[in-house]
Amino acid sequence: MEEKALTHGIKLRDRIGYALGDTAGLLTFGLISSFLQMFYTDTLKIDPAKIAVLFLVARIWDAVNDPMWGAFIDSRKPTRYGRFRPYILGASIPLAISSLFMFTDLPLVINNFFGTNIAWSEGQYLVYAYITYIFYGMMYTGTNIPYGSLASVITDDEIERSSLSMWRSVGAGIGGLPAQILMPIFVYTTVMVGDTQIKRLDGMKMFYSVAVLAVLTIVVYYIHFKNTKERIAPPKKQKQEGYNVLTTVKFLLKNKPFIALCVVSMLLIAFQMYTQTNYNYLLKNYYGKPGLYMFVTVFTYLPMAIFLPFMGKLIRKFGKKEICAVGIGFAAVVNLLMFLLKFTPFATNPYPFLVLTFFSGAGQTFLVLEVWALVMDVIDYQELLSGRREEGTSYAFFSFTRKLGQTLAGAGSSALLAFIGYNTKNVDAGQSPEVLSRLFDITTLIPAVVLAIMFVTMAFCYKLSKKKLEEMHAELDAKRAEE
Repeated sequence: MEEKALTHGIKLRDRIGYALGDTAGLLTFGLISSFLQMFYTDTLKIDPAKIAVLFLVARIWDAVNDPMWGAFIDSRKPTRYGRFRPYILGASIPLAISSLFMFTDLPLVINNFFGTNIAWSEGQYLVYAYITYIFYGMMYTGTNIPYGSLASVITDDEIERSSLSMWRSVGAGIGGLPAQILMPIFVYTTVMVGDTQIKRLDGMKMFYSVAVLAVLTIVVYYIHFKNTKERIAPPKKQKQEGYNVLTTVKFLLKNKPFIALCVVSMLLIAFQMYTQTNYNYLLKNYYGKPGLYMFVTVFTYLPMAIFLPFMGKLIRKFGKKEICAVGIGFAAVVNLLMFLLKFTPFATNPYPFLVLTFFSGAGQTFLVLEVWALVMDVIDYQELLSGRREEGTSYAFFSFTRKLGQTLAGAGSSALLAFIGYNTKNVDAGQSPEVLSRLFDITTLIPAVVLAIMFVTMAFCYKLSKKKLEEMHAELDAKRAEE
């Protein structure tokens, strides 16, 4: 009973404390999917093709930085505050500062505060974007890898882990609300172009808004640090033998459920960030109603609130893999219907489109709520294969694949905007009908294809079914009891 007490029995405080970690991270990270590309194209006037290259270069650096950071954490001895919590707190301040600079039109801010007349070329803005975006990515890695690893040492109970995953998703949803609901209200300025009123992204309003979010990020990370507890220590054998990153990587490559989940999660975040970015462009340019963007978030997350009370029962009856696969398949069909709206009398009416975002969100909800529980399952499977718990390295590789998803969304969206001829030099003049038609196509059809690929991977390649998980946990319990 003593061992069980050490590894089970989380309280409401643990759940809320853990959720706040993703709330803090998403306060600024949510800005990337909602506003970063538009900030680069419409405010800094950087060509979309050059932005695509920036995102690719950042991911090349992440390929080195993420595994290195995860290996560093796994190779360190736990402190009196735990293995992961101190790193989250330590990186939170530079993360917040870097997020502010990433969304700062520096010449504009300096001119407003000091009355100067500084002007930068596109090349200077591009260099600034490289420095601030890559540094922010490094700091986000500094908090996110230990945070993602933390759940697997809070509890080893499957239902409690599923609960943590759901709470994390709720925390992420709350953290994303300022970017997705509040920011669209505050960061646009109405200007007249001829006889037409248009909404322009305002650089100074963006600066003040992100400054508030940066301060809030540090506060929420500190509350998270104070309200979480690490309960599960590495196996004694692992402590004696030390750490070898090559051995860990070898077993990760043998971990087929881990590889399948990496693919699914990579495509999930690619889908989320791509749609958040492109829905913003679509509502602003195609429908001419940027203020409706807040309803995209409401209709995407409302199903989460509806299903949340029933998730525990659904998992016990059907299993995590099973409900996630069915939900993603449903969402794929709904997104195909979004594309087909173009050929109906509702082609220029935003409200049927918004209704379909609700049903798309309903299908995604199961995977969004359970993805972090699935991560803990594949880390447990890794322990079964190797006899070691190395959450840092495992989560670092998983995190890197999610960043590849960010790149697919960011670079892909930028490249497609360049391909369809999106006008960045004179955004106030609007886009041609041909560009708007192509914008609708890339915003609706590509997400449908991505969801279809996710369904196939989850249904047929991820093998940790409900029955397989029960067998795996029984075997792990026996091995841990021997130690």
